[in-house]
Amino acid sequence: MSEQSAPPPRTPGAKRAGAGEYLFDLAKVNHILGGPDYSTANGACVEGDRMIVGLMRMPAGTGAEPHSHPNEQWIYVLQGTFRANIGGEEVDVKAGSVAYIPANVVHSGKATADGDVVFFTCKDASWGLQGVKAA
Repeated sequence: MSEQSAPPPRTPGAKRAGAGEYLFDLAKVNHILGGPDYSTANGACVEGDRMIVGLMRMPAGTGAEPHSHPNEQWIYVLQGTFRANIGGEEVDVKAGSVAYIPANVVHSGKATADGDVVFFTCKDASWGLQGVKAA
């Protein structure tokens, strides 16, 4: 990053890393909705020049409606089970597993009824964290 102030975040409400910022306490970073019009996922989001990371929680039995985004995404589940549909394939992403979502692939999913899902997500910064609800 340059010595100038950080540009605004791509994702509304996200924390944009500035020059000399190397450590972020995700408990203290602004919490945002992962997809305000299609998802119950919420948590902290930090953006750099080329990468976006988030630590999100999805309450039990809730989830994300079909959506896509032009950037690829990784979802690493820390707690719970995320039942997902990625490009028409049903998968259960359990704690300790990582799911890959290619750019522009429609996907959806929800936390199973037995508990919240907590996940760490990473995206390339060609687009923000939030996607576009499928028609």
